[in-house]
Order: sequence, then C-alpha cells, then structure tokens
Amino acid sequence: QVQLVESGGGLVQAGGSLSLSCLASGRTLSNYVMGWFRQAPGKERAFVAAISRSGGNTYYADSVKGRFTIARDNAKNTVYLQMNSLKPEDTAVYYCAADLTFSERLTVGDSEYEHWGQGTQVTVSE
Repeated sequence: QVQLVESGGGLVQAGGSLSLSCLASGRTLSNYVMGWFRQAPGKERAFVAAISRSGGNTYYADSVKGRFTIARDNAKNTVYLQMNSLKPEDTAVYYCAADLTFSERLTVGDSEYEHWGQGTQVTVSE
C-alpha cells in the first residue's frame, strides 16, 4: 500500500505560479506511473498530467499543456507539478494518484489509479 500526501497549494493571482509536491510512503515510487488530477466545485474530477515510472514519458491535458510541468524524483519518492501562467479556471482541489505498473506506459483514466492523496486546494484569483 502506498500513501500519498500533496502539498504546495494556496492562493495566487492570475498569471502567477505554484509548485505542488506529492510525497509517497509505504512503497517505492519507481514502480508506479503517477498522475495529477483536479476537481473544481460542481465539476467532475479531471485529468491534468501523468508521468511514466522513469520520468521519460509525460502527457498533459490540453487545458494545461505549455503551462504545467510534471516531474518526479524517485530517489525522494516525490512527484511535482509546476504550474505557471495560472488562470482562474485552474482553481480546484489537486490530487496526485499512483498506478502500479511494470512498463513505461502512461495512465490517463482516473479509474485506473489505485492510490490517491487527500488533495490540496489551489485558488487563482482574477
């Protein structure tokens, strides 16, 4: 069982930046493809980004492509989401998730992820 804890959320003005972290414990992170999702009030949880086990492959939702960067440090059991040029529509609770895998594939569907963090709030003001 892997436990995930997100941090780094907060309040930022539009155009600003935030960096989220997701620290894993209980299992080595290198066995998992990692993803970030977000859920805005009144909306369904949505895919943001994913990164393969080694970090060699990444994939982004169109809405964040070019603004967000997902990265991982397996030695530190940590996954990051650097968010730049933030917009009010980026306001949401952000979750990291882990999917056990034995390949370099990427996982986009939230139903495929077995482990989730508790989420961290990101609020972008006008």
